[in-house]
Amino acid sequence: MSRLKFLYPGWFAIVMGLAGLALAWHRAVPAMGPLAESTSAVLGALAALVLVVLALAAALRAWRHGDAWHEDLRHPVRHAFVATLPISLILVATVAVAHGERGPMVRGLWWIGAAVQLGVTVWVVARWWRGNTAGGLVWPGVTPALFIPIVGNVLVPLAGLPLGEAAWSAAQVGAGLLFWPVVTVLVVVRLAAHGSWPDRLLPSAFIFIAPPAVLGLVALQFGAPVPLAMALWGMALVSLLWCLALVRRIAALPFGMPHWALSFPLAAFSALTLRLGEHAGPAMTMAGVASLAVSSLVIAALALATLRGLRDGSLLAPEPVAALQPASA
Repeated sequence: MSRLKFLYPGWFAIVMGLAGLALAWHRAVPAMGPLAESTSAVLGALAALVLVVLALAAALRAWRHGDAWHEDLRHPVRHAFVATLPISLILVATVAVAHGERGPMVRGLWWIGAAVQLGVTVWVVARWWRGNTAGGLVWPGVTPALFIPIVGNVLVPLAGLPLGEAAWSAAQVGAGLLFWPVVTVLVVVRLAAHGSWPDRLLPSAFIFIAPPAVLGLVALQFGAPVPLAMALWGMALVSLLWCLALVRRIAALPFGMPHWALSFPLAAFSALTLRLGEHAGPAMTMAGVASLAVSSLVIAALALATLRGLRDGSLLAPEPVAALQPASA
């Protein structure tokens, strides 16, 4: 039971990766047919199963190890990963909606996820009012993980529009857009003035890809002009190429849960590329299929590494000692 103490909120990134990949495969249906639809359904079911298991384990952890949960909430980096739970709810509901489900359970899951995500966003940015003090916005805590609670709001319309909640979906997109450029500037300034974050968090750099990729999908869903979505795809592409400079360093790291930060951004980029293939022609579709193949291989490798880590005990263990300390210390 002691290993449960180390089930940090970031474990829900597994659900995000699997659900994101399910949505990407669903976008591949026009190009790949029923096989893509079946693959999407299987991945969506797997994401839902993992969500249930992790939610039960997290509830048990909160009961048995309340001090560890409170430490997560005070930690300058880990607190941002609390948003992975409501985002997981939103994404699982989105996969269900993509496969034609519109029942009360799906709608309730979406509303809970959207409401909690907005609450987490407000909680995170409210901490910034404390300034450079305990629990406030300190430079060691400025990492791409801050995008998760801020920009996670832009995921809401992916299921919200089909569910008939266009007004609220648009409002929550605005909540995400408000601080997206702020977090981008903060992270770049941190790189310039204080250097990079610890090596074990290097995979989180790929989170830069997710905001423009998801916003491209959302823009098309709202009926925005294709050139706008292409511009957002270009932003995601440059972010991807920028992050590829870190691949060799990331590959040399021992596997840890931060590696799952690769999963959802790559899946989101694949989904947008495939979606734009419907407008930009066969070359974009082929690029989308290639991106989907790479994303699938990466996520499969992450899943296998996670299973190995659980088996050999390298996961669900204390984090390596680093410069980052809980804000209460």
